[in-house]
Amino acid sequence: MYRERPAGVAGGTLWTSVNPGDARTSRVLPDGCVDLLWSSRAGLVVAGPDRTAFLSVAAPGDRWVGLRLPPGVGPAVLGVPADELRDVRVPLAALWGDRAVAELAQRAAEAPASVLPRLVARRLREVGGADPLGAQVAAAAAGGVPVGAIAAEVGLDARTLHRRSRHLFGYGPKTLARILRMHRALAVARTGTPLAEVAAVCGYADQAHLTRDVRDLAGVPPSTLLAAG
Repeated sequence: MYRERPAGVAGGTLWTSVNPGDARTSRVLPDGCVDLLWSSRAGLVVAGPDRTAFLSVAAPGDRWVGLRLPPGVGPAVLGVPADELRDVRVPLAALWGDRAVAELAQRAAEAPASVLPRLVARRLREVGGADPLGAQVAAAAAGGVPVGAIAAEVGLDARTLHRRSRHLFGYGPKTLARILRMHRALAVARTGTPLAEVAAVCGYADQAHLTRDVRDLAGVPPSTLLAAG
């Protein structure tokens, strides 16, 4: 059972997942986000930005509460560049130390859905907020703006944009744009639009290009993702 709602902080999403039955595996698509998680089995965990789909295995009775931070916000909250967290899941204590996390972990075990948003809000106040470049670049990439035009829009040369994007998102702007385009294409496809039309609307060369790109990022073709709901 999976549910999500606005977290009320930093434009994040608060989600919960409970596995009441047998062990199961879920495919988590890359999205440019960093998640701060509480797990009934693992405690406080950070899920870094992925380049390809992550297969999450839930044991019977596992419960998760997560706060998904929008692209570019994670480094401000965690104090760690996103590219150091790319494609990994690590205990929060590995980043902040056991002593700093011990009391927080105890409170999170009692009320994770309230502790995680308060933690994120406090961390952002302490650092003066997230780098606004993250929201600018992510919004432009999600809208299909070419990388060269994004660089011009934010007033950076290509090399500097790439370096700062790695810090904010875990990878360069081209990879971020490719990931966000996949999500845009899947959202359009879920309205019932044929894949050939989805490809044209979302800037792919053709349906075959769309299928290859989704398979590379998600591990399965779009038809499989759409069938799964």
